[in-house]
Amino acid sequence: MNVSYKWLSDYIELNGYTGEQLAELMTSGGIEIDVVESRNKGVTGVVVGHVLTREKHPDADKLSVCTVDVGGPEVLQIVCGAKNVAAGQRVPVATIGSVLPGDFAIKRAKLRGVESQGMICSAKELGLNDKLLPKEQQEGILVLPEGTPVGASILDVLCIDDEVLELDLTPNRSDCLSMLGVAYEVGALTGRSVKLPDNRVNDSAEQASAHVSVRIEAKEQCLHYTARYIKGVQIGPSPQWMQNRLMAAGIRPINNVVDITNYVMLEYGQPLHAFDADKVEGGRIVVRLANDGEVLQTLDGQERKLEPHMLLITNGKEPLGLAGVMGGASSEVTDSTVNILLESARFDGGTIRKTSRQLGLRSESSVRFEKGVDPARVVPALDRAAALMAEYASGHVLDGIVEELAEQPKAAVVNVTIEKINRYLGTELSKLEIETIFGRLQFPFELSADGVFTVRVPSRRGDMTRDVDLIEEVARLHGYDNIPTTPIEGATTPGALTKPQAIRRELRKRLTDAGLHEVISYSFTHPDRTKLFPALAGAELYPVRLALPMSEDRSVLRTSLLPQLLETAVYNRNRKNDDVAIFEIGSVFHTDEAALTRLPREKHRLAVLLTGNRNRAEWNRKAEAYDFYDLKGIAETLVEVLGVSGSIRYEAAQPEHMHPGRTAAIVLRGERGDETIGYLGQLHPTTQLDHDLADTYVLEIELAPLYDDADFDIVYKSLPRYPAMERDIAVVLNREVEAGKLIASVEETAGELLESVRVFDIYTGEKLGAEKKSVALSLVYRHAERTLTDEEVTELHGKVVTKLEQSFAAELRK
Repeated sequence: MNVSYKWLSDYIELNGYTGEQLAELMTSGGIEIDVVESRNKGVTGVVVGHVLTREKHPDADKLSVCTVDVGGPEVLQIVCGAKNVAAGQRVPVATIGSVLPGDFAIKRAKLRGVESQGMICSAKELGLNDKLLPKEQQEGILVLPEGTPVGASILDVLCIDDEVLELDLTPNRSDCLSMLGVAYEVGALTGRSVKLPDNRVNDSAEQASAHVSVRIEAKEQCLHYTARYIKGVQIGPSPQWMQNRLMAAGIRPINNVVDITNYVMLEYGQPLHAFDADKVEGGRIVVRLANDGEVLQTLDGQERKLEPHMLLITNGKEPLGLAGVMGGASSEVTDSTVNILLESARFDGGTIRKTSRQLGLRSESSVRFEKGVDPARVVPALDRAAALMAEYASGHVLDGIVEELAEQPKAAVVNVTIEKINRYLGTELSKLEIETIFGRLQFPFELSADGVFTVRVPSRRGDMTRDVDLIEEVARLHGYDNIPTTPIEGATTPGALTKPQAIRRELRKRLTDAGLHEVISYSFTHPDRTKLFPALAGAELYPVRLALPMSEDRSVLRTSLLPQLLETAVYNRNRKNDDVAIFEIGSVFHTDEAALTRLPREKHRLAVLLTGNRNRAEWNRKAEAYDFYDLKGIAETLVEVLGVSGSIRYEAAQPEHMHPGRTAAIVLRGERGDETIGYLGQLHPTTQLDHDLADTYVLEIELAPLYDDADFDIVYKSLPRYPAMERDIAVVLNREVEAGKLIASVEETAGELLESVRVFDIYTGEKLGAEKKSVALSLVYRHAERTLTDEEVTELHGKVVTKLEQSFAAELRK
């Protein structure tokens, strides 16, 4: 909500407060002001001029030479390049010595040999947002209304010398979506009274009921509908002061009738709509729900397919508008409109919100209905708009209001005690102090002998429903800074990260230290993307579809992180960034129900993607591409950090969309037994080709099992005191035998005397055979308390060789 300081001063005395001071006061009282913006961007010395003559420039086809009266002793000669300049116009003129935004000073000049004694200005040159001007004034110089006083300061004429306060409202303070609501708020903070606008209507003798009838069929969705009939209006521009206020609020003026409805909506917070009465058949207004498949063309020219829960204003047959959202094109007010049927109503907020969101059609009107309008302002706002149309559109307001009331608004009565107020706030406020606060709020109340306030909450404050709401009002008007601080009683627990939070933070740190970049992607994706990597997503699971998706590309919840990382890699590659090392820690969502009847399971995952080069080519080295072992090294580092490296093993796997020979399953041996918690490997060549990527390596791990088994305790070991003995062994065996199984067999056979075992060579070649490979292992033996003898190491090493020969049909390579 944008609030003009000068407009607000019509309703409450603001003397003594600048815009900044008012913003500080309101923010301290609970209504946050984001910014106070001056409408004057640096304009000085600009006045209203009257163009007397316009002649073509003798040496330039696109320039005009104008004589302009600016109210001074001399008529000025000004060279102007605007196409729309003409004799007889009132225009803003920057005279010699004036300054425009950007510290642009106007000086005497010659244009193509002709002297120019000033500048005729456009709205943009005055620092105004020309997109908020009427369409016919968005190009060329700004043409002011006839009769604008010549010589008057443009600051006064366009109300540029003003400040606009931008309110950042919480959902419960919809009362401040109006100038009057803000005035009541300022009045409560300052103790000053609010002056209400004059909404007296001079009715004609002719009865409105002879031209209009109203019937509400959807009584749960439309609680009150009122209408007035205004005859003989003359469509034209609204007065300049009204246009100024609308533009300050961010609304573009259109014509006097439409501008009045918008003006009163901003003033009272009550949306209105004007129908061309001659386009409403028989003057009948029927408020009903839409028929399935019914279509309405709205004022923006779009065909809207309606659903049965949407509320319509109709003539009994065809729809005239979407109630509370936008009017229909068939009854639009145009330049030829003569008679107006003016609507003011109270619609159900939930119905308006659902319609607005489903159609993607959010308007100033719908915002106010969604949050709730004041039922007591429906008729006063209608009268105010009718009175303005009589004054500024030459209309004749027919006698009477035609209305139907489906539900009588109930007055809210809330009780609160002095004792409870002080107990909740930790204060010692007296009866008089609390009475003063309720008086400033203009909340009528009664106080019983036992200290109970019975407060009749005005309908404009629909957020006041409980005693704690009243206590909050007392707190903010008493001043949060005036509430005494009290120490916390009882034992306190210092804040700390949970174990899962600590694990995720540590993983992020290690990965970024390793040179990877973290990405945060949408949790929403295209249904086809959930079919990628079914082993990770869960082939038997169903994607969770959103009820109101932004688009088909973001219509289901993701079941894996990898598709989004692929999108990020492709996005970077398309922008010449081929070397990508990224990770994401986020949630995936799984359900085993086709028809979702319970919440999906949310699971934390870690995903990594590497593609392109690890090192770029330099003068002294060649480029080095990422490979499988870069990714495996990252995985091993992470499980080591989490203290579960001894519980992790890697097994060959062939999940869909992954390379069949360069992919491993990550298996965790825990209390629940062996559990596959993820996969790492290279993308299948077809998948890489589909995404136009070079060799790409990916990893995705389920984090929940690691939360349970992770151990951050550091175990210190003393340095070895006795020497180690190293033995190497090379065995020839079938290619499909995994090196990890050889290592596991060696560890099991050698027992405690084995300090370490590692693979240091793998060889394949014609000499061994097509299906054979040679694996070379280095074993280190050590005893913690004595020196091993050569005999016992030889004996134990022999057992290791024998076990490999028996278990894997391995042959010792000579």
